[in-house]
Amino acid sequence: MSFGPDSSLETALAVPEAKGVLAAALPGIINSPMVRQLAWMPLKYLLSMPGAPTGPALDDLWQTLDRVDGTRAEALFETEPIQVRRDYEAETVSLASASLEHPAAIGLRGRLEIVIDGPSHGNPFVDVDLTATFVLEDGAPGATSSMSAESAARIERVVGGFYDGDGRYLIRFYADRAGSWSFVTSSNARSLDGLSGSFDTLDEPASRGIVRVADTFHFAHDDGTRHAPLGTTAYVWNHQPRALQDATLRTLSAAPFNKLRMCVFPKAYLFNSNEPELFPFLGSVAEGWDTTRFDTRYWQQLDRQIDALAELGIEADLILFHAYDRWGFPNLGPVADDRYVAYLVRRLQAHENVWWSLANEYDLLASKVVADWERLAGVIEANDPNHHLLSIHNCGDFYDYSRPWISHASVQRIDVYRTAENTDTWRESWGKPVVIDECAYEGDIDQGWGNIMGQEMIRRFWEGAVRGGYVGHGETFLNDREELWWSKGGELIGSSPSRIAFLASVLAEAPGGVLNPVKGEWDVPWAGIDGEFYLLYLGFGQSQYRNIIAPPTRSGGGYIVDVIDTWNMTVDRLPGEYSGYFTVPLPARQFMAIRLTAV
Repeated sequence: MSFGPDSSLETALAVPEAKGVLAAALPGIINSPMVRQLAWMPLKYLLSMPGAPTGPALDDLWQTLDRVDGTRAEALFETEPIQVRRDYEAETVSLASASLEHPAAIGLRGRLEIVIDGPSHGNPFVDVDLTATFVLEDGAPGATSSMSAESAARIERVVGGFYDGDGRYLIRFYADRAGSWSFVTSSNARSLDGLSGSFDTLDEPASRGIVRVADTFHFAHDDGTRHAPLGTTAYVWNHQPRALQDATLRTLSAAPFNKLRMCVFPKAYLFNSNEPELFPFLGSVAEGWDTTRFDTRYWQQLDRQIDALAELGIEADLILFHAYDRWGFPNLGPVADDRYVAYLVRRLQAHENVWWSLANEYDLLASKVVADWERLAGVIEANDPNHHLLSIHNCGDFYDYSRPWISHASVQRIDVYRTAENTDTWRESWGKPVVIDECAYEGDIDQGWGNIMGQEMIRRFWEGAVRGGYVGHGETFLNDREELWWSKGGELIGSSPSRIAFLASVLAEAPGGVLNPVKGEWDVPWAGIDGEFYLLYLGFGQSQYRNIIAPPTRSGGGYIVDVIDTWNMTVDRLPGEYSGYFTVPLPARQFMAIRLTAV
């Protein structure tokens, strides 16, 4: 086998001689991290890039590549998983001889952490596997939504542990049931095998618990508290200097958002040129990444950041993969990908405020196909005994959101303007909650996805809400520091956050704290409960009045009518009660809504 115009860059890079030829022709690409992003590219496209040889020099290059023996390939990635070592510790090491510590009691829906002082020789990240089986005898009734099939008499859960560096192993357990728990460990390392202990989960709650799908199209915490996700995006706030991280948390403490989209890997894109201090793996761009060893300083920092969000009542919507990269992280190969995902999930599965987003704009990651995403979803499910929410986000084509492992749809705009208007149709198509995580951003940059006005952002939020879904926020106002909220966090200066808080208050006043679409009119969407409650959103119309034919109330009485100005954040109640056909006077302004509440 030789190399020609249709050969992929990936196959050429696997052969040292071919790689050398290409490196001489395009050193700025072949010797940079960007090369992994281009691995899928046919050589004819690569060699048409600016700076590539032309004319006779290009002809000579093709002839040289044609003479290269393509059978002498070297593996670009690990090809087989590293198996844990059965002989990691000698038989002279006593079973269960490592020391451990953990709290004697924790609050309900709290996180128990078992700390084990164990061996550190070799590479414990890959040489050692550690799990624990937790048992609750005579558990209290009242299963959570994810554990409803479990018997109250006996509950058993298997939880994966992980290595945290310096001979320290951790096992984290989410205690969603009150009672007396016991546990016993299992490991190929003799000193870690057979360790046991017990603890009590108290009735006093430590948190509202994990967010799960509720009522098909909505969400609730394990304690039953409704969760209406009003999210924002700050992709790599967690990769910024500490001062900027602190500023982001201060901003969030005063903002209305209860969900934050953020990346595990750093991001290289517009307005993202700074280098992070820490990375998930040990190594560097120059020396390469050791994907068999995690930099625990990075992961310990991520633990703290997620906990800081939890203290603010914010869900961390963690993006596991994305394409905006100059370090090579999107293209580590299946073996390293699986190891990374398993480590991440084992480490974070007991955090009550975590959602898994398998990828941001999955269809831009050229190195992965649907089979890869399905495999990675399986890795998450195998290592998450608590079944956190799990989805995958698109750029162009939607993923198949009907897949059983997907808890909710996480979608991006499908049109420069019209996206939220599709929410009710998507609900019916997928039978799942619809979260429009990117409807565009309020800002003033030159990109169409990042320069809508606050009024348009709020219009999209209300369109999605009345149609039974949830729309996400972002902000991209340019400044000299290139600290755009959508990426680095910092400060919010836009006009939409306060109006999103107002929407949250209206949602909270709806029966059950949610909106479901009902049959409306051709020009105005309706949400509500037949005969009890209705909410009409008039959007960009600027009517002086609206004629309404109200369905009969279940009680036989009339309706209280509120005129809501979604932009000026006012609610004006009309005097009296109304039924049948009536006219609601309006101020001839855009972004109005009408609420009918049965007396």
